[in-house]
Amino acid sequence: MTDVLRRGRASLAFAFLVQGVAFALLVTRIPAIQNRYGVSDALLPAFLAAVPVLAGIGSVATERLVKAVPPSRVLRWSQPVVLLALLGVGAGEHLAGLAVALAAFGLAVGALDASMNMLGVSLQRAYRRSIMLSFHAAYSLGGIVGASLAWVGAHGQLALWVSYLPVVLVLMPAALIGSRWYVDQEQRREEGRVEGGPQDRASGPAAGSPDRAGSVVAFKLLLPLCLVMTVTYIGDSTVSNWSAKYLQDVLGSSEQMATVPYNVYMVTTLLGRTIGDLGVRRLGAVAVVRAGALVAAAGFAVVAGAPGERVGMLGFTLLGLGLCVLVPQTFAAAGRLFPGASDAAVARLNVFNYVGFLIGSPLVGVLGDVWSYRGAMLVPMVLVLVTLVYARSFAPEPDRYGGGHERPRTADVGRGSHGL
Repeated sequence: MTDVLRRGRASLAFAFLVQGVAFALLVTRIPAIQNRYGVSDALLPAFLAAVPVLAGIGSVATERLVKAVPPSRVLRWSQPVVLLALLGVGAGEHLAGLAVALAAFGLAVGALDASMNMLGVSLQRAYRRSIMLSFHAAYSLGGIVGASLAWVGAHGQLALWVSYLPVVLVLMPAALIGSRWYVDQEQRREEGRVEGGPQDRASGPAAGSPDRAGSVVAFKLLLPLCLVMTVTYIGDSTVSNWSAKYLQDVLGSSEQMATVPYNVYMVTTLLGRTIGDLGVRRLGAVAVVRAGALVAAAGFAVVAGAPGERVGMLGFTLLGLGLCVLVPQTFAAAGRLFPGASDAAVARLNVFNYVGFLIGSPLVGVLGDVWSYRGAMLVPMVLVLVTLVYARSFAPEPDRYGGGHERPRTADVGRGSHGL
């Protein structure tokens, strides 16, 4: 493994961490943002929904953009826009300014998420083993750091811009410096030619089946992964938006205790992603995805039937351990399915991240109002089990004619790897 790839992996992991910090600083301070701008409860959902909608547009635009410029360049310049937009949210004074800042944040986040995962898929192919979960572990760590910084700002009653400015001043130049070592597919192939390494020969279109290795992404083949991405983010948004209310209103916890489940969820997400790559290398992606779906479903079942707050927190702990492996492996599977068009596949798949986020929160809210919040928790439980139906789509080498059977790649025969 060359120094170029090692530096590329470290710099990309830092980009994931920065994004985790920025996103957590935004979503954990929504009440403060609402108070600063006088956003009514009726108008707030429209502002919140606009961010994932625009992020989806940004992801679609990135698919077209990377045909002209490398993903590393998209990532290099979208990350500062995200940070500056975050600062704009905290420093503005008028509702129109908030709308502009959130619009910029959403569009840039879509480009950022897509380009980060494009580079992650490309690097995993070069490493020839599972490393995708480690990038998302860095994002989870960033989320914990961002939420902690938000708590400090709220506890100290600091103005939003005062909380955001030091973070932006530190992270933006650090991210720009780190971006010097991003590794695109073209750079990786050139490195392979210079070093004489095998990663170039086995990572091009010849590494996959001919009908999937071209420049066209067949949406019919990508659809199972899109469904898995959607149901995973329905589950994730259920935790982020409803865990505190559920613990307090349904399970009778204190207001202080109600803040604990999401923190527990983030910590277990970090833990699961930190060790998840090892599980993929030892057991294979299909087994890990199936286990993750079953653990997540068990978590929702425990939450729905919990007699009190402690059992409820156990359920949210299981949710973190189960859901955390699904998204990184979905991106990785898209890269394997379309090795010659992985950037386009990742960009399209990334849109369903935001689709799940948009569906999840209102779905649980509506079901909770018309039925019960305990019953509402069973719906994402059933949805996440859909992953079991499509688990074969995560196989190292899906059958090129759609049968879903694993077939070893020529370059991997005799290597004892899982094709990752």
